[in-house]
Amino acid sequence: MRQRARPAGTERARNGMGRAMRTGFALPFALWLAGCTTLTGGLEDVASGAGTESSLVGPVNRAPVSFDAVQSNDPQSPIGKSQHPRILAAYGGAYSDPKLERMLAGIVGKLNAVSSDPGRAYSITVLNSPNINAFALPGGFLYVTRGLLALANDSAEVAAVLAHEMGHVKANHGIERQQREEAAELAGRVVTEVLATDTTAARAALARGRLNLASFSRNQELQADAMGIKQTGDAGYDPYAAARFLKAMDSFSSFRNAFQASNPNLDFLASHPAAPQRVELARRHASAFGPPGTGVTDRDRYLAGIDGMLFGDTASEGYVRGRSFYHPGLGITFGVPDGFVIDNTAEAVLATGPGDTAIRFDGVALPPSTTLSDYIQSGWVGGLDATTIRPIRIGDLEAVSAQAVGGSYVFNVTVIRVGSQVYRFLTALPADAAARLPQIADSVAGSFRVLRPEEREQLKPLRVRIVTARAGDTERSIADRIQGVDRKVEMFRLLNDLEDGSGVRTGERYKIIAE
Repeated sequence: MRQRARPAGTERARNGMGRAMRTGFALPFALWLAGCTTLTGGLEDVASGAGTESSLVGPVNRAPVSFDAVQSNDPQSPIGKSQHPRILAAYGGAYSDPKLERMLAGIVGKLNAVSSDPGRAYSITVLNSPNINAFALPGGFLYVTRGLLALANDSAEVAAVLAHEMGHVKANHGIERQQREEAAELAGRVVTEVLATDTTAARAALARGRLNLASFSRNQELQADAMGIKQTGDAGYDPYAAARFLKAMDSFSSFRNAFQASNPNLDFLASHPAAPQRVELARRHASAFGPPGTGVTDRDRYLAGIDGMLFGDTASEGYVRGRSFYHPGLGITFGVPDGFVIDNTAEAVLATGPGDTAIRFDGVALPPSTTLSDYIQSGWVGGLDATTIRPIRIGDLEAVSAQAVGGSYVFNVTVIRVGSQVYRFLTALPADAAARLPQIADSVAGSFRVLRPEEREQLKPLRVRIVTARAGDTERSIADRIQGVDRKVEMFRLLNDLEDGSGVRTGERYKIIAE
């Protein structure tokens, strides 16, 4: 949850709170959910799916020139430039790490040296986001999140991802998709107007249009896969890295769906589905270079490049530590019960738990002259039962609690005043589990407190740390060094692409998460 003072009353809840799904959990308060960041203008799917500013990788075998100078002759460059600020805004800005940027620029340079279009320049931007994504914009703008870099295990895997995105640029997939979407939108309007009296025919025509667009997108992905794997192998990297990383992302997706509630719309798999057939096809493309083991992975250099990289949320967004949320900037903390998992989004902190239980937490600015009872009745909560409003104390903090009903769900709304800020908890359960609502809501709201100054100073971000396995080390002994993450062994295996029970090897280097 980003630190900002948003005036109270700037949002109004709909009567009859909708039902929304996030990674398999039903969150029955659509208005309360932080909306997915949407890039409009038809370019949100340009890449295939898109901190100092970006690093430059210019044409090979030429004197150094600026990225802008090379791109000045590229008619697609203005498209990428116009979307670049919006990409940064959607993904937390650019992440600055010169060591990391040099390593990535070296990978792109090797790829570009064997490109069918070596005169094209690319800029590579590391996005300051824990989401796992990579994409490209017309004009050679490449983007990769630090979340993806944390999941990758060697230079070959990142080369495969970047070569895939470079394939989209070279094949003009972004432009083609934009044109297809515009044509589909126009066709949809025509269908709606011409076949307005025949709704069955209209629905069928619109469905065919959507299927054609989806098929077109899948074909783009497969074409970019083939181009990317060839370029990766030609550059001397392990061509099987593409299939390996597709599997790693699929494993991450399963882990996330089971244990987390992160925003899938900002993730690579939302637009790059890792179907088994696609993985097998990637292996088939790679076999043209030889058997598995062909090419270099450059793992040691890659691990050195990401050592110390920020992992997870930034201080301005607050930190999730197991079942607790801490925000050093706002100076607050709270926890959730056993069985719940916290997801820290830009707009709010969300938590999901057993039995379709959901919690949302955020904050707004509220003038001292407005009472909490008046505020809770000011219209931002749909289905509020005014007879349930009651003043309470959370520690020494003033608070008010109330109940609401929406569809087949019951809600507890608790607001807590801290200075000029009001923090809001919304707890939702299915109506047939209403008896559990007070216990859960009171437990969560009751855990809220203001951090002591020394606690705020002690909070540090998590980072990727590279460690070497010593004699006698096991998966568990190394995983126990991971901080701020539940299910440490599962996370350790996921980060290091280890099969269940494969163990660790003495002298091998592994990724962990620690301060």
